[in-house]
Amino acid sequence: MGIYYIHELRTIICPVTILKYEWIRFFNPKVRLNTKLLLNSCIPADKILFGFFKQDEIVRVCFHLFDAAQNFPVPFLTIFPVAMDKDMLTDCARNMWVFPLIGAFIGLLAGAFGWVAYHFLPGIVVGGLVLALLLLITGLHHTDGLLDFGDGIMAHGTFEHKIEVMHDQLTGAGGLSLGIMTMLISALAIGQLSVGLIVSCIIVVELSAKLSMVVMAWAGKSVHEGMNSPFLEAMHGGKGNVRLVVALIISLVVALPLLRWAGALIVLAAIVTSLVLTAVAHRHFNGVTGDVFGTSNEITRMVCVIILLAAVAWA
Repeated sequence: MGIYYIHELRTIICPVTILKYEWIRFFNPKVRLNTKLLLNSCIPADKILFGFFKQDEIVRVCFHLFDAAQNFPVPFLTIFPVAMDKDMLTDCARNMWVFPLIGAFIGLLAGAFGWVAYHFLPGIVVGGLVLALLLLITGLHHTDGLLDFGDGIMAHGTFEHKIEVMHDQLTGAGGLSLGIMTMLISALAIGQLSVGLIVSCIIVVELSAKLSMVVMAWAGKSVHEGMNSPFLEAMHGGKGNVRLVVALIISLVVALPLLRWAGALIVLAAIVTSLVLTAVAHRHFNGVTGDVFGTSNEITRMVCVIILLAAVAWA
């Protein structure tokens, strides 16, 4: 899409080329692309590909996409070095619809690693290594929330007391038990995936884990003002509904070609798991916190891998 001949650059430009310049700008902010000059100096490659597109429409779409990409929630979901500013959370919240796409990219990295590892190591070891890589890429942010959530739901008393326990820096028996069970089951389940399916399966599973957070932000209410607030605000109202629909469409567009009906089943499982966890959070904490979001990611991953194994066995 959008391939053009640039007279000044004497090259074929495509979104990947633009991304290269954006990457240069990250390390050297003084570098700036003259968008107007670039637009004015482009002629359609109608004799090459996609002659029915208008030149200015495609190029402007490309630049809008990469301008938006600077505000995508990559720094919130990964440890990748992306420039951040004081409005990062607000920008990430507005682009929450792209969570599943980032999850698919993370899954692609981990799945490809798993595919290579399967040629040298037994499945049980591969499962642990793939999960470890997923946790490493996400910086263990969601895992920390899972441990806090386990402590919170095991505490007795008022909503305020449970939240206080959840925010305690010490990890109790509830958090350790929930964390160990979730990580162990997830690793063992991933280790049971075949070498031919591991890449597509991890892509869909991780995509679904990120989708669960989008659904939770749409369905839940905020306990208090905090890091989770911008996401919940962005996912409510008319624009929130649109963001949810777009996230669902992206999830199905990726999942269906990779796993067909099993892909749709995994997406559905993610939605149900997220709604159940949202209900549990409202019952114990009277709403959703950032730790609950992290819990949704980790538990949804585990549930989706288990259901995927069942679907493969049944098929």
